[in-house]
Amino acid sequence: MAQPHVPDEPEQDRSLSRILALADPARRRLYRLVARSAEPLSRETLAERTGLTRSTAAFHLERLVDDGLLATESRRLTGRTGPGAGRPSKLYRRAEGELEVSVPERQYALAGEVLASAIEEAHDRGEPVLDAVRRIADRTGEAIGREAGSLPVALEAQGFEPRAEGDGVVMGNCPFHRLATRHPALVCELNVALVRGAARGADDDCRVAFDPGAGGCCVRILAGGTASAPGTQPLPQP
Repeated sequence: MAQPHVPDEPEQDRSLSRILALADPARRRLYRLVARSAEPLSRETLAERTGLTRSTAAFHLERLVDDGLLATESRRLTGRTGPGAGRPSKLYRRAEGELEVSVPERQYALAGEVLASAIEEAHDRGEPVLDAVRRIADRTGEAIGREAGSLPVALEAQGFEPRAEGDGVVMGNCPFHRLATRHPALVCELNVALVRGAARGADDDCRVAFDPGAGGCCVRILAGGTASAPGTQPLPQP
C-alpha cells in the first residue's frame, strides 16, 4: 500500500524560487524589456534603457538566466564575419516554457490535457465522453506512475498531498479543486482513474477506492487488491 512521501524539493518549490527572482525591481524591469522585445537584446542595450551600469545589468541578467527565465544566444550585431568583424555579442531573450505557482498546488494544465484528449478520442470513436475521460486519465496516470517509480512519489508530484489515515491513505489536496467544485462527478471520475493508473504504472499492489468523504479529495487508497484499469460502472455521484 502506498505510504505518504514528502520530496526534498517539489517542482512547486523550484518554480516558486524562480519566480522570486523577479521580486527585485531592476531584475523585473530587465525581464519585461526582454520579454516584450521581438528581437533578443544585448547587455548594452538593456543597461541603457534601464539606466543601470553594464555590470549591474549583466549581474541581474545572468541571475534570470540561471533561474530559467531568460535564454541567451551569441551573434555579431554588425553582420560582418571574418577578421576585424569583432566579437559576438551576448543577447538575451525570454526562455521557452511557463511557470505556474499555486498554493495549495493545482494541476489545471494536466486536467485540460486529459479532457481535451478525451473529447477528441470520444469524437473519433463515437463513444460517450465520460468513457474517454476514464480511459485517458487512467493512461495518463499509468505514465506518471511509471516515470515516478512509486505511487507516493507520483501522488506528491501531482499535488495530491497523500497522508496516512486509519488503514489507508487519503489525499490532503485536490489538484483540480476549482473544477471539482463546479463539476464534481466528472472530476471524481478523472481523479480515481488517474490514481488507479498511477498505482498500476508504479506497480503498487493496492486498491484505489472512490470515497467522497476522504480527506481533501475523493480518493482513498487501501491495502490489497490490484490497481487495475477503471471499471465500466460509473462512480457513485458525490
